[in-house]
Amino acid sequence: MKKILSTLVLLGCVLSAAQAQPGGMGFGQQAPVNVKFDPYVAAPAGFDQERAAIAHGTLELVEYNSTTVGTVRKATVYLPPKYDASKKYPVLYLLHGIGGDEREWLQGVPNIILDNLIADGKAVDMIIVMPNGRAQQNDRAEGNVYAGFQAFANFEYDLIKDLVPFIEGKYSVSADKMHRAVAGLSMGGGQSLNFGLAHMDVFAYVGGFSSAPNTNTPEVLIPDVAKTKAENKLLWMVCGSRDGLMYNSSRLKAFCDEKGIPCTLIEYPEGQHDFVVWKYGLYNFAQLIFKP
Repeated sequence: MKKILSTLVLLGCVLSAAQAQPGGMGFGQQAPVNVKFDPYVAAPAGFDQERAAIAHGTLELVEYNSTTVGTVRKATVYLPPKYDASKKYPVLYLLHGIGGDEREWLQGVPNIILDNLIADGKAVDMIIVMPNGRAQQNDRAEGNVYAGFQAFANFEYDLIKDLVPFIEGKYSVSADKMHRAVAGLSMGGGQSLNFGLAHMDVFAYVGGFSSAPNTNTPEVLIPDVAKTKAENKLLWMVCGSRDGLMYNSSRLKAFCDEKGIPCTLIEYPEGQHDFVVWKYGLYNFAQLIFKP
């Protein structure tokens, strides 16, 4: 039933498709729900600019065997500065939009953002995994990207069954929920909310940046309010004020406020559906996760 619901939600997304927005899904607008946004604080100048005088992490492309798809799949991995296999690191799984793949987040320079945050003592050393959220045999972002909508729902199983165990076998990581986070942009934001809140035994921290209409309804995302209050450690969202997809985030924020569930939603002033907002999202989310 859960898989059927995900399929129906994604099918609704496809049928609603309008003109595409950069990196996103390009759906028709729905009026946002009236909510009280959390305070917006601008990121400091240069937060996403490379600094020569600090230590830098590394990026590498890895391949893993997906039993879910039946093929070998790729992911981009960020290792923090001075990665040391004798230490244990937390992991952030960072998901892309409908038109992207394991390389899309590189437009948002997550390596530079994290290098700067770590150097300033604002974020803990962490590994970032940027997978391909299109779980099908041909997972390239080509042709009609809306045609493979079921592949984005299937990624739930690829992520949990295949990718997480692979990462925990290859790298020196702490293999428990308190050291795993999931966040994403647009389609990936919807995936992060859907998968993260459905698997609170796997992920303690969940983030959605400009989440798309593949986001499940609040009642499906949070069927057990008490359980979510007890087990989720962070539910954090951002969306641009000029982004027609604000409805998806504001609907969840309104539900959480009504039920007393801690939830952050920041409205990025004059923000659109682009990496200006998503880099800001990563900058803030990374500072809040894996802290005591």
